[in-house]
Amino acid sequence: MSAKKTEETVSFEKSLEQLEGAVKKLESGTLTLDDSLKMYEEGVAWARKCESALTAAQGKIEKLIQKEDGQLSREPFNVEE
Repeated sequence: MSAKKTEETVSFEKSLEQLEGAVKKLESGTLTLDDSLKMYEEGVAWARKCESALTAAQGKIEKLIQKEDGQLSREPFNVEE
């Protein structure tokens, strides 16, 4: 696996870990209102990073379609299908 792919995977995993940590802190109910707002903002930022990484990964996924003549063609993968 290339260093770039490893970095992207780690980046997503790290972002997800940070997001989960922020959620746990918010759910604990021990933060002040100001700290809760700050943690919420951090959580939104981590969620956006996760979403961005997932969107980028989705754009890289292709599916192979076999046509009637036996030829294979590549098409973007569509989650809605």
